[in-house]
Amino acid sequence: MASTETVTISKAEYLEFIEAKQTVLILQHELAQLKRMIFGSKSERHIPSDVNQPTLFDLPAAEEPQVQKEQISYTRDKAKAKNKAVRLELPAHLPRKTEVIEPENLPEDARKLNEKITEVLEYEPGTIYVRQIIRPYYVGESNDEKTNIIIAELPSRALPKSNAGEGLLAHLIISKYVDHLPFYRQVQMFKRQDVELAESTINGWFTAAVQLLEPLYEVLRQKVLKTDYLMADETPIPVQTKDKPGATHKGYHWVYYNPLSKTVLFNYQKSRGREGPDGLLKNFTGYLQTDGYKSYNNLSNKAHITQLACWAHARRYFEKALDNDKTRSEQALGLIRELYAIERMAKEQNLQADQIRDLRQSKSKPVLGELETWLKEEAAKVLPQSAIGKAIAYTIKLWPRLTRYIEDGRLNIDNNLTENSIRPVALGRKNYLFAGSHDAAQRAAMIYSFFATCKINNIEPFNWLKDTLTKIADHPANRLEELLPAAIKQ
Repeated sequence: MASTETVTISKAEYLEFIEAKQTVLILQHELAQLKRMIFGSKSERHIPSDVNQPTLFDLPAAEEPQVQKEQISYTRDKAKAKNKAVRLELPAHLPRKTEVIEPENLPEDARKLNEKITEVLEYEPGTIYVRQIIRPYYVGESNDEKTNIIIAELPSRALPKSNAGEGLLAHLIISKYVDHLPFYRQVQMFKRQDVELAESTINGWFTAAVQLLEPLYEVLRQKVLKTDYLMADETPIPVQTKDKPGATHKGYHWVYYNPLSKTVLFNYQKSRGREGPDGLLKNFTGYLQTDGYKSYNNLSNKAHITQLACWAHARRYFEKALDNDKTRSEQALGLIRELYAIERMAKEQNLQADQIRDLRQSKSKPVLGELETWLKEEAAKVLPQSAIGKAIAYTIKLWPRLTRYIEDGRLNIDNNLTENSIRPVALGRKNYLFAGSHDAAQRAAMIYSFFATCKINNIEPFNWLKDTLTKIADHPANRLEELLPAAIKQ
């Protein structure tokens, strides 16, 4: 049997021992975090660059060659005037799908003179082809043939002055913003099919198509804000600017989700300051669900806004604290799981808003009461700067906002739906690195708004975009809401 030894120490020594033990735990937690940052999914941003591999913007400086000075004289021809842009001929090897459009109310005595052929490069999933529109033209019996030429009108097209069809435009935009393929990669893919498309041409088509969608984006903005309940979040986007040659500006996409109309709005801002939400929400009245970011606390319209917090964000703090204090973290996470289990019950039973409120009052409220008591008791027992201390402090600070969701059955326990809308932006950053300008970042915000709304409403984005580009030029301005993804009935 092992002998035991009793050591008597003072209270001060004991407190010093406890503090040292807590310090060791904090250092262990920080070490675990560093290991995850180095060896986990974020490794690339933390490992020093290989000296033999230049970065994107830091190119090696060229050595100055030693040259002898030599005087050279020459003559050159006077520069000729630039020719007007000529539309490229569409590849002859591509299959043609022919449409013949006859003019309406053709007189019986009309004689066919010839026909006009318009060719448009089109795309259907998996197939690129040339849409050939043939319009025979006729002349009636008259002494003045020019005044009696009869020909059908061309069908409406998104970009009538180009040879890009709506299907091709939709494919290019979907490939970039849904499949995260930059335009230069798409150019390479078309080249393998013997279709030569310049990246500058594609950029021109894209800009023109987006300009066509701008009125619809404004309608979407109004639709999103026409509510008394919004979710909001933000995510960074690198932007190339003239102010920082060789570097990027850190802009932000502010994302607003209306869970009642199932519409999403991306709004680009140059900073993460309150100016973005302050301007957009100046006339908003109702619930605003966010994380704990301070810019939402200082809105000029905050007197008309009731803030909600997100339990998903609070939960992450306790998940990060598992290495620091497993016992306390698991206890908190267990109670949070109970809250989410009640939400799953409401969803599975397809309860209405008033029924959800009653369920939360009877089941969620007692769990929240238990969790609140536990947080207050444990707050005095942990170091404030430890991971578990930060998790407890964050939750207590936002407690009124975190518990407010049980007051109304329409409200959500978190704003994960907004975060799901943001994910395409994060994926896109890994592929095309940055937006080319502030205007390009806003154009991206517009496209993300439409596609996120498609996703939430289970709408195939290619079909929606092709159909919308086909219709929007002739669609009545006062009925543009009919073209929104959320308005389409599956």
